[in-house]
Amino acid sequence: SPPAYHIQHPLRAPRPQGVFCLHTPTAWTAGEGRLDPPSPVAPIHQPHEVDHMSPDHPNHSQSTSPEEAAITTRVGYVAVVGRPNAGKSTLMNAMVGEKLSIVTSKAQTTWQRVTGILSDEDSQMVFLDTPGLLEVRDRMQASMLQAAHQALEEADVVLLVIDAERFKTERDGAVLEEALKLSRAPVIAGINKVDLVSPQRVDALSRWAREELHATPLAVSALTGDGVIVLREALKERLPTGPFLYPPDEIASEPVRFFVAEMIRETVFEQFRQEIPYSVACEIGEFRESEDPVYIQATLFADRQPQKRILIGEKGRAIRTLGQTARGKIEAFLERPVYLDLWVKVLPGWRRQPRHLRRLGFRVAEDKEGSGRKGP
Repeated sequence: SPPAYHIQHPLRAPRPQGVFCLHTPTAWTAGEGRLDPPSPVAPIHQPHEVDHMSPDHPNHSQSTSPEEAAITTRVGYVAVVGRPNAGKSTLMNAMVGEKLSIVTSKAQTTWQRVTGILSDEDSQMVFLDTPGLLEVRDRMQASMLQAAHQALEEADVVLLVIDAERFKTERDGAVLEEALKLSRAPVIAGINKVDLVSPQRVDALSRWAREELHATPLAVSALTGDGVIVLREALKERLPTGPFLYPPDEIASEPVRFFVAEMIRETVFEQFRQEIPYSVACEIGEFRESEDPVYIQATLFADRQPQKRILIGEKGRAIRTLGQTARGKIEAFLERPVYLDLWVKVLPGWRRQPRHLRRLGFRVAEDKEGSGRKGP
């Protein structure tokens, strides 16, 4: 894979820590006329081992000064998990203060794990936004569930997001209880969307989370921001001590290509209905930031031929609208003009074929009995 370099993140609100960065494979370091060396990427994290990291450890950050090293810092991974459409991505975006995970009104918008990093003077929280805990029907959903389970295994703190409006303790409770068996970390239950329900409903869910999940319940609204600061402080208090895993000016570990593909996929979710959003994947083929406008070649892969026709639309109207909307998002993200070269192709059965899923960035486990995966 190409080395990672730095680009100033364009969707950032001002913060006292200074400039926040994302990795991108094609950006120049301002004012130095050279490419930055690769930044260290943290490998799979083992929970509760942060205290034992030595300066030789590959995750040990060399970016702190002696003055900063004297400060006792808290650092760790926060797994954001829950049932589909509970508001996990909206809540993580609110916690970090940036839109890193795409958000739509449809369930199962998040397909892969997204990392959001929040640093202040004495702490660094690495949020792991995950796909919803769902009932598996194909290999793609098995990969999604695997991403959520792996985040739970790596977590130093678990943020369990509960939809206060739709959550059913009989239907959803068993799924959450089973998933939490994978983690040894303390659990905070974020009772989300409290702006849509009565205080009595919030009290009932809080009591259930405390008694059945042995979690600390906190009321929050990711949409309005109510309770976000209190929740953030509660997570921070439960982090182990240790040195930062990432430079303090970084807010994400995924490359810019990943976020560009996600913006295009978000637009598909917004523009199309029924099975189309769930049957279309996006792959970035070329990303030429040295050109003006920035040239981006992206391919939408449909599962079947009829879906390709719907994506293109009559006389190409649908794909033009999709491209225009997605290009606007990408231009706002990069703060530069963009030429989006958008193609539509059919990749038959990509949701069920391990080789296609791996090509599109999904982690695919070996088949297991009872996984629910079907098809060739």
